[in-house]
Amino acid sequence: MTTLLLTEIFPPKHGGSGRWFWEIYSRLPRESFSILAGTDPNQDAFDATHDLRLTRAWLAMPAWGLRSFRALRDYARLVRHVRREMKRQGATHLHVGRCLPEGWVAWLLKQLSGVSYTCFVHGEDVETAASSRELSFMVRRILSSADRLIANSQNTARLIREGWNVPSERITVLYPGCDTTRFVPAPRDALVRQQLGWNNRPTLLTVGRLQKRKGHDVLIQSLPFLREAVPDILYAVIGDGEERPALERLTRDLQLTDHVQFLGEVDDRTMIRAYQQCDLFTLPNRQVGRDIEGFGMVLVEAQACGRPVVAGASGGTRETMLPGETGEVVACESPETLAPVLTSLLLNPLRLETMGRAAREHVTARFDWKSLADEAAEVFAGGSSSQVRSNGKPLTAEKQPLAG
Repeated sequence: MTTLLLTEIFPPKHGGSGRWFWEIYSRLPRESFSILAGTDPNQDAFDATHDLRLTRAWLAMPAWGLRSFRALRDYARLVRHVRREMKRQGATHLHVGRCLPEGWVAWLLKQLSGVSYTCFVHGEDVETAASSRELSFMVRRILSSADRLIANSQNTARLIREGWNVPSERITVLYPGCDTTRFVPAPRDALVRQQLGWNNRPTLLTVGRLQKRKGHDVLIQSLPFLREAVPDILYAVIGDGEERPALERLTRDLQLTDHVQFLGEVDDRTMIRAYQQCDLFTLPNRQVGRDIEGFGMVLVEAQACGRPVVAGASGGTRETMLPGETGEVVACESPETLAPVLTSLLLNPLRLETMGRAAREHVTARFDWKSLADEAAEVFAGGSSSQVRSNGKPLTAEKQPLAG
């Protein structure tokens, strides 16, 4: 059986889910999997580096609902295009990278021609859809008609079971992971820190799209408290997004421009160096309405680089770490709860070092891409959808323990 993966988000486009798909599908047999991915200005240079059976197409849709003529036209166009691509590749099964819009294309194809499909679910996608009657209508049908749902965390699996009434036996948890041969620890390097603009300052780092749920604003608001104990503190932010103007304005209003550094989008080499050289990695995520952090791949990457992590208590971020051993989980709705945890860690270099070593060991044992790709291959080949793995041991979804 040949399978086609349909996903708008795929490298070189930035995004955790795109990296997840690349790391998994690049390790799967070429004769069994092909990919229809979204376009990107830098795609030609990237596609010259691999031998995947990959085709590019314009998959972006400004609207995902069914109330606009443009959306209906776009869905019809995508259905025709995916059907042609499946025929050309000899694909008999479809994998879709998100519930919307890719999942609706799969649902339509199933109604029209009986195409079977597997849908990846990321947590924030179903939570966001739940706030809209129109999108809920669509997602409920996508989830109920899928042969299998791939959840990126136990928290996401719980949301699907409890919020959308999907039986456990049709849900598989496959964690995103990390290339532990690229994301590796490195000694403190004065030259690299100078190139990053950090020098010898104690540095907090966040990597990710600038969205409200990521909590950058709460960490910025925490800096006046942190500065009392760590006067030279620096908060470095890698990523871009719709919240950047508001975050830059907040930084100016709090007179913190000397303590916050917006690096924007950077290449992988720079990002890895930033992971390696920061003192503490933070993802101060919180729930905003129904929007949550489904997993938090950046937390895994930071730990692989031997860095301790601090993350918010919402969504699936707890599953990336061993709380108390490799990092801390804290409510990040206000600076009053976040600042004391960050201050305590920054003032205890020995604990940071100990947690960093444990973090590296944790990720290599549990989140290495090679072993995760092997698990994915087993699932895609028809292994029981009620089984997920924890440190190599198959467990039912209900019995799978959370990390930590």
